[in-house]
Amino acid sequence: MEQELKSLRETALTELAEIAGKDALNELKVKYLGKKGLLTGVLRGLGALSPEDRPRVGQVVNEIRNEIEQIISDKFEVMKQAEVVRKLASETIDVTLPGRRAELGHLHPLTLTLNRIKDTFMRMGFEIAEGPEVEKDYYNFEALNLPQDHPARDMQDSFYITKEFLLRTHTSPVQVRTMQSAEPNQPIRIIAPGKVYRRDYDATHSPMFQQVEGLVVDKGISFADLKGTLELFSKEIFGNRVNVRFRPSFFPFTEPSAEVDISCVMCEGKGCRVCSGTGWLEILGSGMVHPRVLEMSSFDPNQVSGFAFGMGVERIAMLTYGIDDLRLFFDNDIRFLRQF
Repeated sequence: MEQELKSLRETALTELAEIAGKDALNELKVKYLGKKGLLTGVLRGLGALSPEDRPRVGQVVNEIRNEIEQIISDKFEVMKQAEVVRKLASETIDVTLPGRRAELGHLHPLTLTLNRIKDTFMRMGFEIAEGPEVEKDYYNFEALNLPQDHPARDMQDSFYITKEFLLRTHTSPVQVRTMQSAEPNQPIRIIAPGKVYRRDYDATHSPMFQQVEGLVVDKGISFADLKGTLELFSKEIFGNRVNVRFRPSFFPFTEPSAEVDISCVMCEGKGCRVCSGTGWLEILGSGMVHPRVLEMSSFDPNQVSGFAFGMGVERIAMLTYGIDDLRLFFDNDIRFLRQF
C-alpha cells in the first residue's frame, strides 16, 4: 500500500512539473484532490485496512495530499503574478506623454452675428420681443395690410399647415402682437429676432433662415429717425468706412418704403464681382409704418407714427465674413465652422 502511494506521489509531482496553464492545473487538482480524486479514494479505503496499518497509511496519504495542495497553490500564485505582468506590459501607459486636449465647441457664425445685431440695437434702447413660429394668417398677412387677394403675398410663397395657420414668413407678426398687447398710442421700441420659413433654396436662399425686424412707434417719429438708426447700425456692424444709401421701394406694411444699401465691403465701393460692379450691397428693407397697420392695432396714425425694418441674419453674416454660399451655414462642415 505504501509503495502504491509512493508511486502515486511521484506521478502527481511529475504531472505538476509539466503543467503550464490554469485549466490544466485545475483538472489535475480535481484528478487527485477532488471528491472522486485518487487520494480521496485512498482515504475512503482506509477502513478496509487493519487497525495497526490504518494510522500509518492515513498519515502518509495526508502528507502526500498536503504536499500536492501546496504545490498547486504555489503554481496558481505564480501563474497569477505572470498574468499581472503580462497585462502591465500590454496595457502600459506612458505618463510622460502630453494629454489629449478636449476639443471645445464655439458659437456658430450665425449666432455670433445675431448676438452682435442684438447688442447693437439693445445699446440704442431696443427691447427684444418674441412670437410663435407657427402663426395665424391674420397676424402674418392681414394685420400687415396684406389681405387674401393681395399680390404681394406671392413674394412670400409659404408653408401652410391649414388655411388659417402657416410657418411665419417674417417676424413682422411679432410687431403686430406687440402693438395689440400694448396700450393704444404707447411708445414701442423693439426688435424681433427669430426663424422664418419660405419656399426657396439656392446659393442665396434657404427654406429656413433667421430674421431680425425692428419697430419704433411714438409721437413725432420721422424718416430721419429711421435713417439715423440704420446708419448707426450699419457702421457698428460693418465699420465706419461704409457708406449707407436708401433707395425707394415698396412694402405693403410701410409707406414710404426703402431698401438700404451699404458700400461694398469687398471693394470699398469701387465695383467688383461681389457687388456686380455697382459698388453697393443691399442689406435690409425699411420704411415708415403704414397708417392702416397702425389703425388695425388700435393706434391713431394722427397722433403717433413709427418706422420698421427687417434684415436676414444670414445676409449680414455673409457680408461680414465674406461668404458666397448661404448653404454653408447649414451643412455642418467642421472645416467651415472651425474658421469662426
